[in-house]
Amino acid sequence: MTTTEIDNKTGLVTQEYKINMGPQHPAAHGVLRLVLTLDGEIIEKVDPDLGYIHRGIEKMTERDTYKQIVHLTDRLDYLSSHINNEAVCLAVENALQIEVSDRVKVIRTIIAELTRLASHQLWWGVMGMDIGALTTFMYAFRDRELINDIMEETCGTRLTMNYNKPGGLMFDIHPNFQKRVKEFIKHFKVSLPEYNTLLSGNVIFKKRLQGIGYMSKEDAIAYGVSGPSARGSNISCDVRKIHPYSAYDRVDFNEILMEGGDSYDRYMVRMKEMEESMKIIEQLIDNIPEGDFETKTAAVLKLPKGEYYQKVESARGEFGVFIVSDGKKSPYRMKFRSPGFANLSILDKISRGHKIADLVAIMSSLDFVIPDIDR
Repeated sequence: MTTTEIDNKTGLVTQEYKINMGPQHPAAHGVLRLVLTLDGEIIEKVDPDLGYIHRGIEKMTERDTYKQIVHLTDRLDYLSSHINNEAVCLAVENALQIEVSDRVKVIRTIIAELTRLASHQLWWGVMGMDIGALTTFMYAFRDRELINDIMEETCGTRLTMNYNKPGGLMFDIHPNFQKRVKEFIKHFKVSLPEYNTLLSGNVIFKKRLQGIGYMSKEDAIAYGVSGPSARGSNISCDVRKIHPYSAYDRVDFNEILMEGGDSYDRYMVRMKEMEESMKIIEQLIDNIPEGDFETKTAAVLKLPKGEYYQKVESARGEFGVFIVSDGKKSPYRMKFRSPGFANLSILDKISRGHKIADLVAIMSSLDFVIPDIDR
């Protein structure tokens, strides 16, 4: 679609183009369609068109029990599956005043940070590939595979984990869990500097990201941006620090903040967060308390009438679970606050004036997982 206009200053005839980017596109992180309004290669407007992977998960929760709902949430942001599961469990446990053991809290936290590491590793490998550095994909998946092996042995699956349940865990950790986690940390402490050597300091890579997709602190707050994307604009918003849950109140780690607000700063936040995740795991892995891995609960849980909200820090930002209960076995209404949806909303503003190739870099720096957005 084109629109022809005459520039009043130069008298030149210009054409405004509207083109589709996606829903199937090699640089799109999932089935997302963007309608781009272009002046040549310059972006004038970005209109996201959602719904290509919508499954009606929030509506499905109204027919399921609270224990069944947990298994839907790992299909949202599938790279933060364990963290999403934990959010629902925490919401239900708080509503029913169920106190889980310290053992459960520590194990949940360790696996949440392994999940964050695996997510950031995949993001790093794919971001490098989006910019043209194909080798990053091989490095990232080499290391991510080690985490997947631990997850498979402990949780029974490598991606969409169902390890959490209201009241604790499905089963206790595997006897090899601590040993394999420590071996991974030892390995990744050597591998992570390779990431920086290969990509972070690359001159071409930095030129593709620095000064691109600037997001001011004010705009990030106005659009509800959270997670590493917001912390790249110097916004303190880490739920693990501000509203600690599970075992985050017993570990020492830094909230990574950058002041530049561009795509490179968002990139560096995630790189440094991987160091902090390893620090959290190291503090807990040799200090897993003894105790039960579950608190016995009724087969069918019924929350008291009322409204309940629980938020956690997923790999992409604040993931929230809002429950309206009418006292029955299924929620009257359930709403998920997904970080990707809010982070996508600012894409148009920070992309205007840049070129199409820059849009690919900006999208990578925001780290979208489309099922998290569509639901």
